[in-house]
Amino acid sequence: MKQSHPILIILFLSLLIGILTLTDYGESWDDLSLQKYADKSISAYLTWPQQGVVKITQDDLGNYGPSYVMAVALGSQLLNAILPIDLPDIRHLLYFITYLAGIWAFYTLGTRWLSQTAAIGATLLFMTQPLLWGHAFMNPKDTPFLAFFLLSLSFGFKMIDSIKPVSFDSLSSSARRNLAILTALWLVSVFSLFTFTDIFHALLTDLVRSAKAGETNIISLIASNLSKVEAEVYIQRYFIFFLWIRSFIFLLTSILLLFTLYRYSPATLHSLLTILFPAILLGFTTSVRMFGPFAGLIIVYFALRTKGRQAIPSLAAYSVIAIITMYLTWPYLWPDPVGHFVESLKVMSLYPWPGQVLFNGVEYASTALPYSYLPVLFGIQLTEPVWVLFIAGLVMAVVELRERRELIELVILWLVIPFISFIFLRSALYDNFRQIIFILPPIFLMGGVAFEKIKNIKWQIVFITICLIPGIIGSVRLHPYEYIYYNSFVGEVSNVQRRFELDYWGISYREAAEYVNKIAPPNAAIWVDGPSRLFAVFAREDLKVYSPGEIERAEHYDYVVVTTRYDLDKRNYPNAKIIYKIARGEAVLTVIKQP
Repeated sequence: MKQSHPILIILFLSLLIGILTLTDYGESWDDLSLQKYADKSISAYLTWPQQGVVKITQDDLGNYGPSYVMAVALGSQLLNAILPIDLPDIRHLLYFITYLAGIWAFYTLGTRWLSQTAAIGATLLFMTQPLLWGHAFMNPKDTPFLAFFLLSLSFGFKMIDSIKPVSFDSLSSSARRNLAILTALWLVSVFSLFTFTDIFHALLTDLVRSAKAGETNIISLIASNLSKVEAEVYIQRYFIFFLWIRSFIFLLTSILLLFTLYRYSPATLHSLLTILFPAILLGFTTSVRMFGPFAGLIIVYFALRTKGRQAIPSLAAYSVIAIITMYLTWPYLWPDPVGHFVESLKVMSLYPWPGQVLFNGVEYASTALPYSYLPVLFGIQLTEPVWVLFIAGLVMAVVELRERRELIELVILWLVIPFISFIFLRSALYDNFRQIIFILPPIFLMGGVAFEKIKNIKWQIVFITICLIPGIIGSVRLHPYEYIYYNSFVGEVSNVQRRFELDYWGISYREAAEYVNKIAPPNAAIWVDGPSRLFAVFAREDLKVYSPGEIERAEHYDYVVVTTRYDLDKRNYPNAKIIYKIARGEAVLTVIKQP
């Protein structure tokens, strides 16, 4: 069997399972706001060249990168015309396919340091974690970022392998001069004309207003009707002209540079083409989450470590192309690239989440969590074999330091340093640790080392299968709420009610809506506390859904739907009869009451 066949079979079977269970998963709390942001970002591709404006603010989630949600918005609209399923489920399908792409990338990374069987074992253990499997269907941010982070590393390491020395010694002096001039022009067109967009707009505004006031400058000489037209009209007209001219300069210099490379240095052009896709992928990943450049830093470290100075030209091109891709896929940056990027970096590094975080029965501010927060959650939300395998694999890797040095360095860079930083820098964390699941893969790669130490393939497969059992059983028991998984170290989900977070994204409201749809009389009034839209999107059209976020109220409610998060089930209609509970084990996620 060829090396690629096992992972392809696993991915195909996983996709089949995903398709069969797709309609079980509800919408997540953040879906609506991200859909609106995606629509505004897509609209910017029309308003920017036509009007010179991007109608996106911080309140529209502008500080988040929109590349993935835009792709999902476009893809779901396209598939909606083909597939006989609702838009929410189409989005969930795209989320899950993205997750599977990340699983493939994880496997390719695993085969870099592990045998095929051990890499398959590590991949299966990673993929079947209930926490990750549950997020894969309904998380529009964190699991997609995990997948693209893995893809960036996978293709980044392949790029490292292809790096070769670049030399222009064989070129004539005139050819070298032409290349230098075109490269300089290209860099100017990329950085000067695009980076200082806000400065040019401010200068243009000042010139137009000065000319309007009677001063003589270049605008007063070319704008014949300035006295009859509002200044804003000329500001917009000339700014749009500037946008088109700089795009033309960028495209022209890019074409000339590529042609010159093709003519004088085909080997350099070939090297550039091998860099192109990994760089685009890194830029896209950065436009998903601000942690994207971290994947690039890992690649830069290993490129310099293995290739030395000869990697610098390739890494420079890698960085520039990634920056261009990030810019092109993040419309909020366009009016003020540097200012808005720095602003986004500050906002996302110190995200001011106003809610309270439930941890071991106590509520904390998201920036004042105890130092035990991450260690405890990492310990109780992954299946029991994971940490045993990680520790065993780490010990074995240290013993075999010479052969395993690169993997140990990867674990330190990708897991240990970020993990410690998140703890001691008091980074804002909430919804357990979903924002940082991208640092989990090294745990499983190191676990693969433990699998590899079993030399008999049959026993290796048996051992891997045993290690997969807790995750598979947990997922089956919790479906479709796999992401609320807690292991036996804390008594599983039945023992964590009101101690740890459970259905923090309210996806159980789909099941609640489906239940109410069956029992509610026509035109029934439903009071929904918490994320009411997650209920309404699956409710019958005749049902009247009311929530705290709306002014309108009904005189009487036939049913009350409320999540147990924040103890809302205790505070809303506390004396009303509970007619239905959505629960897994003793853990109740949502209740339906009848006043």
